[in-house]
Amino acid sequence: MKSPLSFIKASRDKIQLVNQKLLPHKLDYVTCHNATDVAKAIKDMVVRGAPAIGISAAYGMYLSAWEASKKNKKITVELLKKQKDLLDASRPTAVNLSWATGEMVAVAAAFLSSDAARTKDAPLKLLLKLYDKALEIHNDDAERCRAMAANAMKYLVTKYPKEKYNILTHCNTGSLATGGIGTALGVIRLLNEKGKIEMVYADETRPYMQGSRLTAFELLKDKIPVTLTVDSQAGYLMQKKLIDAVFVGADRIARNGDVANKIGTYSLSVLAKAHRIPFFVVAPQSTFDETIETGNQIVVEERNPTEVLEIAGRVIAPKVKALNYSFDITPQANITAIFSEKETLE
Repeated sequence: MKSPLSFIKASRDKIQLVNQKLLPHKLDYVTCHNATDVAKAIKDMVVRGAPAIGISAAYGMYLSAWEASKKNKKITVELLKKQKDLLDASRPTAVNLSWATGEMVAVAAAFLSSDAARTKDAPLKLLLKLYDKALEIHNDDAERCRAMAANAMKYLVTKYPKEKYNILTHCNTGSLATGGIGTALGVIRLLNEKGKIEMVYADETRPYMQGSRLTAFELLKDKIPVTLTVDSQAGYLMQKKLIDAVFVGADRIARNGDVANKIGTYSLSVLAKAHRIPFFVVAPQSTFDETIETGNQIVVEERNPTEVLEIAGRVIAPKVKALNYSFDITPQANITAIFSEKETLE
């Protein structure tokens, strides 16, 4: 399998994030030098997808420490906690974000309480530890993507054997949203490697069009059969028996198995259940939030109504109120199985 397009280029003094708002028409990068820059990129949807957000935030924490060091400021746990709060607030629903920033604070806290913190070169050592941790989070995600995709593929071909599959997916869960081949899209990539894909139906995913702009772009680039479909067409495709399974990602998973994911996911789960089509969620362990019992406790981000009223800056509706929930909650009862890098939950 060829290496898919990465959402990020990382170096010691900056990260460059693919500006996903410009895809598929233009490949351009936004340069970030600190946590403030990264938080803006996350909030503005330059970078999106729960794992990619977490990875970007980890580098943002490191870059803020790097910037403080260059200005001869002391790197403290308090300084990093402030950067964590800034980043965590940029998109509150995706738990990978707060998980990654928490990992970075923990590394700093452990170092600053050790004997190494009292040596002459302690600031440099701390910077190296923070960079290494961000890089670890990034590289580990690539391994997690492949592991969870393999788990999901094995389950599908064992429980629902077919020569080839028609898969419906929603939003974008590929290399532009993760550190590797993707979560739900990772499964599709592995199935395609085995010659098991008949067609991938990609929901356009209103209002930000991640399906039409990003998923279709990734699949076309990898020469995987793809057909773009409007969100409201999913039920009819199922009725016509064109869909064998639905694969989606997740931004937060409650202890009981309720899942927060891109708006429209819940509707797909209801349709899949009505048509007796398996509905699968693919997500890393970092997406599981053990602090909340059910999906009712998940804070769902509500974004600017302008995103609904306009497309690419062009007004498409009269001046009316518009709702723009970025995510919805799919109950565990609607989910056939959840795949992580470690386990399969049915």
